[in-house]
Amino acid sequence: MGRKIEISHRTIVFAVLFLGLVWVVVQILGIIVGLFIAVLLMTALNPIVERLTKFHLPRVLAILVAYLILIACVALILIGIVPPLVEQTTSLVDRLPMLFDDFGAWLESLGISGVSGETISAQVSQVGTIPVNLVRFSVSLFSNIISVFTVLIITFYLLLERQRLDKYLMVLLGEGGQEKAKRFIDQLEARLGGWVRGEMALMLIIGVITYLGLLLLGVPFAVPLAILAGIFEIVPGIGPVLSAIPAVLVALSVSPVIGLATVALYFLVQQLENGLIAPKVLQKTTGVNPLVTMVALAIGLKLGGALGAILAVPLVIVFHVASSYTFSAKNL
Repeated sequence: MGRKIEISHRTIVFAVLFLGLVWVVVQILGIIVGLFIAVLLMTALNPIVERLTKFHLPRVLAILVAYLILIACVALILIGIVPPLVEQTTSLVDRLPMLFDDFGAWLESLGISGVSGETISAQVSQVGTIPVNLVRFSVSLFSNIISVFTVLIITFYLLLERQRLDKYLMVLLGEGGQEKAKRFIDQLEARLGGWVRGEMALMLIIGVITYLGLLLLGVPFAVPLAILAGIFEIVPGIGPVLSAIPAVLVALSVSPVIGLATVALYFLVQQLENGLIAPKVLQKTTGVNPLVTMVALAIGLKLGGALGAILAVPLVIVFHVASSYTFSAKNL
């Protein structure tokens, strides 16, 4: 006879509560991501606010000035890139059917039969579901003005209450833990803010390198293709590969040699990013070892896809800072 397995009431209750918690987290995932973005914005803007308060500005006014600086930077970037981006992107979309046909004809000239422009278009559209899903996720979060204002308002109040956060933690940890809590929050804020600034620097570096490379090769639509490469930089691993697909198709419309050169360009950029630029930039801005960064990105990509890869480094930062204060785990 088989052994009888008994499950206690406590185990059943725990399992039900755990599943209920998972269900709640799934239902409010969008809110959690929005709060996380607000925290990241707070960590990025707080150093600016702190510097402005040294000029004897009230904190509220300093926050508003920081917002104005952020809006001005975004506006200048948009003014500089939107007109050529719209023009070149519109032209690129109009030429896509012809590009697919030309690519199919080129493959047939190499002896690869049975590949038409329609077939290539269908295959590319299937591959494109990955970035499309990422874009849909982003659009679902920021598709209307209310969502954007909600994140900005939460960030505003986080910045406003930043100085009181130490006092809130003192209530939770006791008076003896106030200094420890202050050091913990300061270090976590500095390193998360460094991650935000590091990611922005990476996007800019990859975008500029890609633009210069495409310009040197004479590939049309260099502006939107470079911007796409910069944006997809936030998705480690698969981002550069996905951004290379439209660039290679456009380059093949010029000549097969330019197409192969574009493949080599994106391969070189990805190798520089993975082996040199990203680990060094993130180590400098976050203090996380490059090897740990690469392992975390690989694990995040495997477990959570694009979102997991994006959140991998911030989660490592939180874990490292928390463990250094809880277990004195230094030199990660």
